[in-house]
Amino acid sequence: MTAVSGAVQARYARWDGVGEPITVVSTSAATDPGPGRVLVAIDLATVCGSDLHTVHGRRNSPHPGILGHEQVGHVVAIGSGPRPHYPNGVDVAVGDRVVWSITASCGQCRNCAWDLEQKCLHLKKYGHEALDSSWPLNGGFASHCVLLPGTTIVAVPDSVPDPVAAPASCATATVTAVLDAAELDRHRDPARVLITGAGMLGVTAAAMADALGAWVAVCDPDPARQETATRFGADLVVGNHTEVPLVDVALELSGHPAAVQACITHLDVGGRAVLAGSVATGPPITIDPERVVRNLTTITGVHNYRPGHLRAAVDFLAAHHDRYPFAELVATATDLDHPDDVLRNAGQRRSLRQSSGAVRDRD
Repeated sequence: MTAVSGAVQARYARWDGVGEPITVVSTSAATDPGPGRVLVAIDLATVCGSDLHTVHGRRNSPHPGILGHEQVGHVVAIGSGPRPHYPNGVDVAVGDRVVWSITASCGQCRNCAWDLEQKCLHLKKYGHEALDSSWPLNGGFASHCVLLPGTTIVAVPDSVPDPVAAPASCATATVTAVLDAAELDRHRDPARVLITGAGMLGVTAAAMADALGAWVAVCDPDPARQETATRFGADLVVGNHTEVPLVDVALELSGHPAAVQACITHLDVGGRAVLAGSVATGPPITIDPERVVRNLTTITGVHNYRPGHLRAAVDFLAAHHDRYPFAELVATATDLDHPDDVLRNAGQRRSLRQSSGAVRDRD
């Protein structure tokens, strides 16, 4: 066992439901977190759009609970049993600076066996579970988090700032999965890519596609987001999809039904649409099956991501965060003692720091 006996003082922001105040609770965290578990001290957490949807009643989530699933921190203790390791096989060690996946999977069910770990039949999701005495620190809006076996843990280089690293656990890794599904290398060189939505997901996708040498068009009606998309590598930025020519790949990251429709209708022969923004129930769209058949169209969905996508996301940020202004997407951190200041207000991406206490506002 790596950890020593005892406990450390911890705090978390308890969410008690829509309209209820968010309360900061003091507790303790055992320095032996349990077999195969890892205790991490959180340095910064960012607020995802799904956190805001939960707080404002647009998304159901169990409560009381600890929200937050985008964060970066340092390992402070490792439980007994086999040592957890990184995707490259190196053991996790106390003192390492890390991010971790939004999900923990069992590794044994049929979905895990089919390389669908993000859809594990026994899935646990950080920041999406009720408070549980057997897993007491299970969200990012806290001073500490306990990582379960089956969680992908990735080391973060010191050169990557906290506000850049924290979103890797959701936004950046999700976009990595989207680009993986897009299979840009199957299309002409350069691939022509349409991205609908220029929130955190959209501009990250623009940067990744640009770094791969694609021609990138971004569609978003918001002028401020349009300007941001230009700075993240977009070659064409428009407010209306009718201004975009046919493309090889369309990435739908807004969740708006009209944008989903646009992505499918803007595909050239052999084109591929990757849908990732539609994570809430909405009105159906119309698809012409003859067009899909004759144009050899592929339509696929992405939700969450596989272990390798988180590692690739961190590698991308380490290599390119100086080229694209990721740090500017996150506002100055707010103390963990004032979570309401962040979670009740939209605007620029927010963050919570556990020491002064940080939270990100994504889409």
